[in-house]
Amino acid sequence: METRSPLEMRALRYLAQREYSRLELERKLSAYARSFSPEALSIVLDKLEHNGFLSAERVVEQIIRTRRSRFGSQRIVYELKEKGIDEHLIHSALLSLKETELDAALEIWQKKFGELPGTREERGKQMRFMMSRGFSMEVIQQVLSQANEENQ
Repeated sequence: METRSPLEMRALRYLAQREYSRLELERKLSAYARSFSPEALSIVLDKLEHNGFLSAERVVEQIIRTRRSRFGSQRIVYELKEKGIDEHLIHSALLSLKETELDAALEIWQKKFGELPGTREERGKQMRFMMSRGFSMEVIQQVLSQANEENQ
């Protein structure tokens, strides 16, 4: 039976709570890893990836699942980049996000506002809100025009 190092045990405790990207887990463990050899952290992370405990694909799935109901694809992609996810995984995630972008934007707009803006100021407010949620101008304009068509 193989014994686990204290560094690996700590990493597994973190991973038991939620999914972490390699970069996130490395940052989280770096302060604790100072008391070990310089390559110990890298060895532990490699071992966790090899054994399937650390998975960038699962991190991407989790972020998309939890963030989609509140954010647009631009914001989700930004978060994935911040977590150190590989570009090819981000690109494939972006393709699936783009398919549901308009539906997600409509749902978020409907929940927050529910009615068309009456003034230019109100329209600007709605557009800024949607932009802050990570939706493109094109999608925001589609949402507003689709809501306008439904009201007529």
